[in-house]
Amino acid sequence: MRVELFGVRRQSEATALWLCPIGERCACHRTQMGRLPAEASGTISSMAEYLDVTKWARRDLFQFFINFDNPYFNICTRVDVSRLLELLRGRPDVSVTLAYHYFALRVANEIEPFRYRLREGKVLVHDVINGGTTVLLPNESFGFAYFDYHENFEKFITKAQQAVSEVQKGDGPFTPKEADNAIHFTTLPWVSFTSFAHARNWGREDSVPKIAFGKFVKEYDRILLPISVEVHHALMDGLQVGRFLSRLEEVLKEPETYLVPE
Repeated sequence: MRVELFGVRRQSEATALWLCPIGERCACHRTQMGRLPAEASGTISSMAEYLDVTKWARRDLFQFFINFDNPYFNICTRVDVSRLLELLRGRPDVSVTLAYHYFALRVANEIEPFRYRLREGKVLVHDVINGGTTVLLPNESFGFAYFDYHENFEKFITKAQQAVSEVQKGDGPFTPKEADNAIHFTTLPWVSFTSFAHARNWGREDSVPKIAFGKFVKEYDRILLPISVEVHHALMDGLQVGRFLSRLEEVLKEPETYLVPE
């Protein structure tokens, strides 16, 4: 099976969870703030609220980590994508890479702390978060493609593939977006990494989670995908990242549940 990885082609070898549905109010206390301006909220208009940190169970941890010089932590593991790859063998029109981007973004929207962002020392809770990913260009540099989150797989894939194709032309300006209602993704299809670290601008409130994917690894009859999840420790702990990864493993066991047309 040929797998398209944003400009790179290669042969593939081949718990009780605390979840908060998008837009649903959780047990945490928030302050309503209304709609954000377009430049802050991105292309999907969404409601956002500030968390009342004084009533947050993690308030002491938030205050402890908020001023760290390096407040980020990173967890690397591998997830089983065997069933997903099997289903996509008959779908040459679908980017395998964007397919697992979809599942990661879907789960990130379910786990509320992945929608937390720092704003002037406060915690903003986005209702919906979108995605952005690196795209390899013909000159071996890279650009960024941005895409909205859609719960429907077919709609997401169509829009995301259009965004990636536009950037792959390599004739547009290098214009990273500053909006924080997103997850920043990247893929390294050449490396089955076991550790990972991102470039960070520590001089500003960079609280966007960063998720990296690596080269498939064949283990007996399974195909495993390396994944790195890096987050701001003031906003979440290993418990929440563990819930994200557990939920991702769960949906990837039965991806056919989500690969349905409108």
